[in-house]
Amino acid sequence: VQLQASGGGLVQPGGSLRLSCAASGNIFRINVMSWYRQAPGKQRELAATISSGGTTNYADSVKGRFTISRDNAKNTVYLQMNSLKPEDTAVYYCNANLMHSSLSATYSYWGQGTQVTVSS
Repeated sequence: VQLQASGGGLVQPGGSLRLSCAASGNIFRINVMSWYRQAPGKQRELAATISSGGTTNYADSVKGRFTISRDNAKNTVYLQMNSLKPEDTAVYYCNANLMHSSLSATYSYWGQGTQVTVSS
């Protein structure tokens, strides 16, 4: 299984970016999909999650500014980031908890990370 993240870049404060992460390979079903982020010198933290049914949860620091969504037919998760702040600068990682068959356990996979830099 591979998770390919894209959409990062350099944006000015107050700007927007949209991240995408597509999962491919031996996938029966993807349960929870998430975006984490890791700023320089800090631990990786959870930014947002979305269940297979569309239930979402957000870290307080991004609530009201970020929106997570997914396209189950494409095994893809998105993160729309608006009103970006310098403190949102980090490497953003996608994560998927998925099953390889109807009888398999759930496994966790990570994307390679995409850099988001918010600076004037």
